[in-house]
Amino acid sequence: MSASTWDLVHRTVYTYPDDVTESYGRTVLTPRDLDDQRRLAHTVDVSPAPADLAEEVDYFGNVSTYFAVTVPHRQLVVTARSQVEVTRTVPAPGDLPATAWDEISTDDLTVCEMLLPSAQVAPDAAVRSFVGDLFTPGRPLREVVTDLSHTIATTLSYQTGSTTVHTTQAELLAQGTGVCQDFAHLAIAALRAHQVPARYVSGYVETRPGPGRDKLRGADASHAWFSVWLPGYGWWDVDPTNDQTVDARYVVLGWGRDYHDIPPLRGVIFTEGTGSTLEVAVDLVPAGTDPYL
Repeated sequence: MSASTWDLVHRTVYTYPDDVTESYGRTVLTPRDLDDQRRLAHTVDVSPAPADLAEEVDYFGNVSTYFAVTVPHRQLVVTARSQVEVTRTVPAPGDLPATAWDEISTDDLTVCEMLLPSAQVAPDAAVRSFVGDLFTPGRPLREVVTDLSHTIATTLSYQTGSTTVHTTQAELLAQGTGVCQDFAHLAIAALRAHQVPARYVSGYVETRPGPGRDKLRGADASHAWFSVWLPGYGWWDVDPTNDQTVDARYVVLGWGRDYHDIPPLRGVIFTEGTGSTLEVAVDLVPAGTDPYL
């Protein structure tokens, strides 16, 4: 089995118009250790220097970092650096179990909880209408999921800024544009509507510039996809944005019921001012290929 080793930097910069006296935040920017993914190195740096910095593991097993900045500041910078080895292989469709979607069952509570509606995934009539023909009784789940991913990728358009973290599946389908988290939420909603466990996965995927173009620094981004429970195989990760099974070009940060469980960074600030600007820069490159990282 071949391995891919990645250097990863995720840098977030908040700039405020007035002094912020205190900032309290929590990040989910630490890649998970998995059977097919090994975290070789990782740091989270916060500027200004935090008065408190602590690492914790949440309910889903994701690693999060808590910080508290208690000196006045007008800019907050959070930089996560990682090196990750990935040995993930893509299963051939014929190698996956042929279990029908309407025969899926499990007594594992950690799987069953991924059947329930969550803060940002609520199956409704619009979702059922969108995917109704895919869920023919007795059809193998592997075929349903493959076609679901393809339907989302070919029916909806990717458009940065066309949605927010609060966009519902009905709103997404009505406007026909969204981003990776919307497509993941839609797939999860469709599967849960048919009593198939599915979860939200956050991470990164290597991006490649077009022919003759250099890769721009900071031009990568956080990514999201879904994972479906397939008895006899386990959790199968599929990326509907790129219409493909997740492979060794992907780095997994964590998973939960939906985006609400694992945002990259959330927190509160204390200030007399209003508003802020946000800049996010991400680089994911083969290890050792960029001396900047």
